[in-house]
Amino acid sequence: MNLATFRRGGVHPDDKKVLSKDKKLERLPFPPELIVSMSEHLGAPAMLTKKKGDTVSRGEVIGTAQGYISADVHSPADGIITEIRKVRVQSGAVADAAVIKCNPEQSNPWTERYDWKSLSQEELLALIKNMGIVGMGGATFPTSVKLTIPMGKDVDALIINGVECEPYLTSDYRLMVEKADEVLEGVMVAAAVAKPKRIIIGIENNKMDAVSILSEKISSHGYPITVQPLKMKYPQGDEKQLIKAVLGREVPSGKLPLDVGAVVCNLGSCYAMYEAAVYHKPLIERVITVSGESVNEPKNIIAPIGTKFSDLVAFCGGEKDDIVSMVAGGPMMGFAVYDEDTPMVKGSGGLLLLPKMMDDFSAPCVLCGKCVQHCPMGLQPNKMFRNIKYGNYQAAMDLGLMDCKECGCCAYTCPSHLPLVQGFKLGKKMGRKKK
Repeated sequence: MNLATFRRGGVHPDDKKVLSKDKKLERLPFPPELIVSMSEHLGAPAMLTKKKGDTVSRGEVIGTAQGYISADVHSPADGIITEIRKVRVQSGAVADAAVIKCNPEQSNPWTERYDWKSLSQEELLALIKNMGIVGMGGATFPTSVKLTIPMGKDVDALIINGVECEPYLTSDYRLMVEKADEVLEGVMVAAAVAKPKRIIIGIENNKMDAVSILSEKISSHGYPITVQPLKMKYPQGDEKQLIKAVLGREVPSGKLPLDVGAVVCNLGSCYAMYEAAVYHKPLIERVITVSGESVNEPKNIIAPIGTKFSDLVAFCGGEKDDIVSMVAGGPMMGFAVYDEDTPMVKGSGGLLLLPKMMDDFSAPCVLCGKCVQHCPMGLQPNKMFRNIKYGNYQAAMDLGLMDCKECGCCAYTCPSHLPLVQGFKLGKKMGRKKK
């Protein structure tokens, strides 16, 4: 079997997926309250349209998109808004949030199937926008914007990202295994909007059963889709590396995948598009992996957006240790979380409970060049970090700082334990300010 991959840089961390890979999807019972942030997506936060004391219905719009790069926010539950307050989400962003007290009994208005194939390209795109769908792989870029193809541009390949290269995370894997028909119909919804010449699903070879299941379903439905198995390599789930692996094309600095004829959609987003097109169901819940060596029962959970991390941990039998590290997302690109009541957002693919380690020491850079060797973007992390350290932000920008994907390959291989990714985040922020 031909296993593709990108060539430059990358690392091979232990995938740790054995902890949750065989855990079937479980639905979380509605918790007593949900905290729904208006910053659920990349771009401008939505504007909260409700006030304290308002009754809300499951699927009702409670936040409207502000600007082109934004997305509507819907109520994940039937209930009453008991409080409006500022909340910090996993990325560190602070935004307005509605605290919803959930009713004991919840409605399910999405039982009627609709014929989405009768809709025009524009109607499907509007439906995806109105349902608040964003990238579910973590970037949370509004899907309707991604699938809006400018005049004069053609899509050669629609690439579906089923890589899930971050260690521990298995939410997309379980969707491929348990919801294959639904995922593939969602892929065809995306294709009906983007009008690609070909459709390719990329899956790493630690999920070969998913490759087999999807291939069989594709054959039985007669879908024009190819499944491309990939070698295990991090960060192959990044869209630029995935395009390089699948198509052999390099996205130039400052350009978009569409500039090389590609559109990349996350597999979870395709499942959300299926629910939107077939049932007109907005994005109000998602699959999240709760895993790590310090949680009693790792699980893959279907949970409403706005669920507190503490409720997810309790559903998984609690913590094994008194002191653990909590990470939202994967261990390579995730965010350390210090408040257990931090709410899930649309981009929350994982919650990890890891043994508390001693604080890493940092030593001076030894100029070993490992960060350069493993950078998938071909950058010079050592030089960029040095310039940022001494406040030379423009010099770091000139070295390609804005092309950094913050994937963590450099920090993973650094023998001096330098906080490279944190430095690059700071450098980008300061560089933009000065510019």
